[in-house]
Amino acid sequence: MHSLFIIDPLPALSAYKDTSVAMMRALLARGHQVSVVLQPDLYIIEGRVRCKAQAITIAQDADLRADKWWQEEGESFDVELNHFDAVVMRKDPPFDMEFNYTTHLLSYAEQQGAKVFNSGSALRNHPEKLAITEFSQFTVPTLVSRNMAQLRAFHAQYSDVIVKPLDGMGGSGIFRIKSDDPNVGSILEALTQMGTQTIMAQRYIPEIVDGDKRILLINGEPVPYCLARIPLAGETRGNLAAGGRGVAQPLTDNDRRIAEAIGPELVKRGLMLVGLDVIGSYLTEINVTSPTCFVEITEQTGYNVAERFAEALEEAISG
Repeated sequence: MHSLFIIDPLPALSAYKDTSVAMMRALLARGHQVSVVLQPDLYIIEGRVRCKAQAITIAQDADLRADKWWQEEGESFDVELNHFDAVVMRKDPPFDMEFNYTTHLLSYAEQQGAKVFNSGSALRNHPEKLAITEFSQFTVPTLVSRNMAQLRAFHAQYSDVIVKPLDGMGGSGIFRIKSDDPNVGSILEALTQMGTQTIMAQRYIPEIVDGDKRILLINGEPVPYCLARIPLAGETRGNLAAGGRGVAQPLTDNDRRIAEAIGPELVKRGLMLVGLDVIGSYLTEINVTSPTCFVEITEQTGYNVAERFAEALEEAISG
């Protein structure tokens, strides 16, 4: 099996903890081929979706903290995307217009026979924060709006709320507004850009002190362990990028209930790999662009998440 990874520049990756690197290493260990391509190297000519790819290998004993942890195999080559057995879309957010155009290219490539994971249409039609509103039985009270009066009324009703942009990542732009916060107006004006940008408001979940759990779904089935990202003292956000500490934990019965209810529906939409974010008993986000935490869960529990992903990819190709 030859897999193409659409990925960020390799020198920019923290390979020792990067999920995409773990995926590639697992595939190589199983005897498969891996090539990589950057987003700008995808293109259409005469109606065909092509790319300029580079085959790579990663030694099993490679120093993943070194500047050059991979080796190129041969020269780069120009080929249609359907040349590969699997195309794995792992370009990190932001989901900007260039990312959106890439999802269209992936959809066209699928029409030409390429197998893409996660599919272009699924990525394009599944905004990660908005998607939870489809499963409101698992969420806290949530408002999506740019109307200042509606946002103020929501805050007045629930007193303690979280507000965040719809296109943020890594905890950026997230604010907690308590009942007596004198900066309510300023925060809402800044986030909505004076009422011109839609944001999300949610009732604050006190259980954040116990961690913002990342639950991984692979082909609709939950990995048996999650990573609870526990905030720094005095911090609202559990994101690892915001200084949170990752602690692997077995899934609770409620975690499984959420995962098993949502997973099969997401698979139908072309989402092979999904990261659910759960705080306490509540679903807060459905991540589909490039879900992470493989390495942390594997190192702390011994459950090889990347190996499970490689198996699922093999099953999807052979099936």
